Formats: sequence, C-alpha cells, structure tokens
Amino acid sequence: MGSSNFLGGHSRKHKVTIVGSGNWGSTIAKIVAENTREQTDVFEENVQMWVYEEDVTIPKESKHYDESTADQPQKLTEVINKYHENVKYLPGVALPPNIVANPSLNDAVQNSTILIFNLPHQFIRKVCEGIRGEIMPFARGISCIKGVNVSDDGISLFSEWIGDDLGIYCGALSGANIASEIAQEKWSETTIAYDPPPMDSRAPTPRNASPNPDAAGEIPEIQHLDARGRKSKTKLTPLPIEYPPLDHNCFRMLFHRPYFHVQMVSDVAGVSLGGALKNIVALAAGFVDGRGWGDNAKAAIMRIGLMEMVKFGKEFFGETVRTATFTESSAGVADLITSSSGGRNFRCARKAVEKGISVQDVEREDLNGQKLQGTSTAHEVNSFLKARGLESEYPLFTAVDGILRGEKKVDDIPALVSDT
Repeated sequence: MGSSNFLGGHSRKHKVTIVGSGNWGSTIAKIVAENTREQTDVFEENVQMWVYEEDVTIPKESKHYDESTADQPQKLTEVINKYHENVKYLPGVALPPNIVANPSLNDAVQNSTILIFNLPHQFIRKVCEGIRGEIMPFARGISCIKGVNVSDDGISLFSEWIGDDLGIYCGALSGANIASEIAQEKWSETTIAYDPPPMDSRAPTPRNASPNPDAAGEIPEIQHLDARGRKSKTKLTPLPIEYPPLDHNCFRMLFHRPYFHVQMVSDVAGVSLGGALKNIVALAAGFVDGRGWGDNAKAAIMRIGLMEMVKFGKEFFGETVRTATFTESSAGVADLITSSSGGRNFRCARKAVEKGISVQDVEREDLNGQKLQGTSTAHEVNSFLKARGLESEYPLFTAVDGILRGEKKVDDIPALVSDT
C-alpha cells in the first residue's frame, strides 16, 4: 500500500507521551492507552509515561506482594512495567500493557507529537526547561493541570506557560473529575479546550517541500491567537500533512471512553478559569453547610458563585471566553457542583465552621502542611481585584477572602451578597 493511501492519506501516526504519573496522571494514561490500542490507524499503540523515579516497596495488601522480596525497595518504573499497576499512586487499578513507564523525561518525549501534561503546577517550569529543544517542533499539548496563576500583575494559564516555554500550542482538560472514580471506570464527563492553530495539517514536512507561496511569491505567515484573542507571541511550527489532523475529532478519539465522556470546546481560558474559581465557591459552600443552613443556602452560593465566575471570565478574557463554558460544561457548572458538595475545599471549610476554628487550622491538622487550592486562589484573586478597585463587583469572592482573613464572619454572607 502506497503512503498516499496509508491512514487515509496520512503516512505517519501520532505518538503520545504522558508527562507525569501520579494519581490523575496514571488515570489519564489508562484512558489514553486504551484508545491508542483501538485506534492504531491514527496513534502509535504504545504510550510513554514519564515517571519521576523513586524506590517503592509493594504493600502487603497488594496482589503483587511477594514475601521473598517484601522489604526490598524496587524502582517504581520497573514495578509499573512488570505488573502494569502504579502500586504507589493508583493502587489496585490495572493499567493497559501498552503503557511504558519511563524514568527519562527526555527519552519519554522523543518523537512524540502529543504531549499530555499532568503534574503539580509548581514543576511546570522545570519540566519544560528540561525538554525545551528536545521535543518535536510541531508537537501539541494538553494540560490536565487545574487552575490558573493569578498575581496583581495579571492572570496566566498553565497551558500558556507550557506553550510559551516550549514553543508549541497547548490546550487544557478540566471537569468534574475525581481520579479514583474514573480509574474504577465510574461514568463521568470532562471538557477539553483546544483551539486548533490555523496552520496545522496544511504544511508539508520542511525536509521534503515548502508551503505554497502566494501570488507575490511570498510564503504567507499564519498566526494563531492566544487565550485573550491576541496574536500569540509564540511562533508555531505547522503540523506536517503526513500526520492526521490534530483537531477536535482527534482529541475526542484519544480521550473519550464509554465511562469518560468528552466535550470539546475552543475556550481554553474558560476551562482553565473554571478549574480555579470553583474552589473559592466551594469554600463558601462549606462555610454555610458548616453553619447548618442546609441545601437551599448551598444552592444560593453556587448560583452566585457561578455568576461571578462568568463575570470574571468575561471581564478579563472577554475576547475568547464563552458563557456556555461555565454554564453548560463539565469544566464549569459540573465541577462547581462536585467541589461544592464534597470536595476537599468544601470539607475543610465546613469543618472549620463546625469546630469554630480557622480554615488554616484545619489545613495544619488534616493536610500535613499542604495548602488548599481554594485558600490561595481566594487570596490571589482578591488581591488582583483589589488592585483594580473591583472588590465590590465580586461580593462572594470578596466575602470568602474576608472570612479566611478573619475580617468577616460566615453570618455576614447573606448581607454581603444581598445585591447580587
């Protein structure tokens, strides 16, 4: 069969690498590897998963436990590749055998056209620095890292950090996604935001041809837009036509499972903001629940919170944000409901009110020094709004920050949001 007919006219397949292997990273790797096994006309079957190497001992309750080697530390990558299970971060869940755990980041990303990032946001810069110049120049990314970075100077998306650092385009995945439930194949939904760069799949490989010149003999430069609707400062290398197009259909094919339904949108900013701002609302829901005000009060908090999320997105990313991303997608209203009904921010806020202590006290007691995403986001967003004189425009966000600082009380919430 000639290459012109192979893969429907595409002679190359997409190679996929998962950058990160924690609880959520391993779950995403499972989903993706199941699909690459079924869609071998589009994807290479094997999926590389970069694993930060560490020594582990297999626990007694594991079916892989062996008394003869019980106390002997083993390399996590070797354990994953031998038993097809991440015994430390996703124990008890069988991983497809076509997942290849790799301790070398540079080796894991070699020749990959799709890079899926799933690691704590504080490691993004270091990881990108390590693979800059080592990846395919026309690779594309999906960030599964929830949230955004907020400072007094502005708001930046983690997908933009990745894209700008590596010189590639990167979308975002977010939703009402509790990893342990998805790993057990309990049905859920997610939202993937990907705005396909206009130059993709239109350019031959640079080694064997050149893009078609225009009438004046000039090669047209096609620029994509960033999450604010501006011309991106990152100059992309087009995806060669030898590869299947990296569009919404392709990413749905890569991520959609019978137990994990995918909604594709182009609103990267909205999906990213939803994953951050919902944590502030979840704290408020925990406050009123801890006060014993019931489901009506929680519903009111979620309604007001959703309105402020939409307003925030429209105010600061108005060129690209769509209201429907917040009101109709898993990354918006569904994630908000889940987080405001039983997520960690909700539970800690509720406990703080019930015990008459601060949320910071609960963090110290229950989280081993870790910080809730909601508390840091609430402070950052409030500081950002305060610097612009906009606190009064976001009464719920402002109230949550005031309660966390001890300047307001939970009982003040109805009055503080009364004009909403």
